[in-house]
Amino acid sequence: MAFIRYKTNAELDPGERAPDPDNIIQIHALHPAVMHQHLALYREIMHQPGPLSRREREVLALRVSSLNQCRY
Repeated sequence: MAFIRYKTNAELDPGERAPDPDNIIQIHALHPAVMHQHLALYREIMHQPGPLSRREREVLALRVSSLNQCRY
């Protein structure tokens, strides 16, 4: 659960909803245009071909989140 108050899907218009239930994406729902841009950036970084495998990217993200004491 994020510590920042965010709108739930029930509080958003259908066009403002992200197709991803992650809390970090939902936090941006306060500004739907930013939310959609953040989701596009996330998908580009994590899912498109690159020098790291998908597994390596996930492990790196997990480690950084752990160091930052993220609980989501």
